[in-house]
Amino acid sequence: QVQLVESGGGSVQSGGSLRLSCAASGFSTSVYALAWFRQAPGKEREGVAVIDSDGSTDYADSVKGRFTISQDNAKNTLFLQMNSLKPEDTAMYYCAANYHLSMTTVRVLGVLRSAPLFAMWGQGTQVTVSS
Repeated sequence: QVQLVESGGGSVQSGGSLRLSCAASGFSTSVYALAWFRQAPGKEREGVAVIDSDGSTDYADSVKGRFTISQDNAKNTLFLQMNSLKPEDTAMYYCAANYHLSMTTVRVLGVLRSAPLFAMWGQGTQVTVSS
């Protein structure tokens, strides 16, 4: 059974850090593009970071220099290291995957609007940043 399960969310103060994890099962992450998205109440889901099967990464402008996406293919796990968190980072964070999706294709839409390119989604983990 194909599944993505996020963990690591929580509540932190502004300037703090969190590390999100996404455990994948039922498929090999090594041949998939993987991504993190977020959705705040009343807002559309937006892309945060993407990593393709070649290891290329890209980020939404709002998180560049603060967030780092990475993966451990041996453990079939995706990570998002979030530093210097701001209240506007508060949202439900989702991981997503799609088979053989290249960064070139992602960049046509841009990371921020790339949600339609991903077919597999987790249930989300809440991140709350207080000022």
